[in-house]
Amino acid sequence: MEKRLVCMVKGRVQMVMFRDFTQRIAQKLKITGTVENNSDGSVSVVAQGEERVLKEFIEDLRRGSLFSRVDSVDVVWSESLGKFKSFDILY
Repeated sequence: MEKRLVCMVKGRVQMVMFRDFTQRIAQKLKITGTVENNSDGSVSVVAQGEERVLKEFIEDLRRGSLFSRVDSVDVVWSESLGKFKSFDILY
């Protein structure tokens, strides 16, 4: 069953290739959604896919990209809305 999650990632996650890292992992796991920087220095991730795969994705977000430092990943789960066709970086 498909699920949806919304994550707020905090730490040193901007200007360290975190959005690109997130997109590559999502594409590898066949997850759809978006990732974007927020004005407060955090990154928002919306993702849809199988629950088991999304849990793996969250662990990857906690690990972060090579130059990032992830302090926290806040996650809110809900039912899939089926709105995304790919995983995109929003600018």
